[in-house]
Amino acid sequence: MKELFNHLRLYISITEQEFQGVEKYFEYVDLKKKQNLDAIKNVSKHNFFVINGCLNMYFINDKGENQSVQFAIENWWINDVLSFYRNKESSFYIQAVENSKVLSISKENQEKLLTQFPKLERYFRIIYQIAYGASLYRIKYVYEASKAERYFHFIEHHPDFAQRVPQYLIASFLGLTPEYVSEIRAKHFS
Repeated sequence: MKELFNHLRLYISITEQEFQGVEKYFEYVDLKKKQNLDAIKNVSKHNFFVINGCLNMYFINDKGENQSVQFAIENWWINDVLSFYRNKESSFYIQAVENSKVLSISKENQEKLLTQFPKLERYFRIIYQIAYGASLYRIKYVYEASKAERYFHFIEHHPDFAQRVPQYLIASFLGLTPEYVSEIRAKHFS
């Protein structure tokens, strides 16, 4: 859990003794490649912090295709936020892109955690502000950039993901077809 402790310390002041109280609210979950977390049509009951590995959040569009909306690697959080907080049915799957280890906290335990350690409210506020801001920039980029610009911007600005996430998932995330990504990669790298 040192990964979570170190991540918390980037945003708030927390002692090792305080963190010992925080730890008890989390559970380790080991995932095999392609294994899903909270299943669709269920309420997202957990928030997940990636210790190691890579996760993909996606939905199945009306054509029956997976549409990626988020990736998470080490020190990232992932869940269906609205389902989690509103206790409503989720529209998303979360699947391991590679063997992964995550920390899981239930909604009930997260509420207890925040009551016992109010400074973690600040931590989660900052994390969600960053995530919200990043989502706005992603939307802006989808409207302003060409398909090729979206792809090359992604691989240039997110090399950690570009090296670990299969091209077909990157294509899905960017609203492109795998064939188009192969074509622009071939032109660019030839």
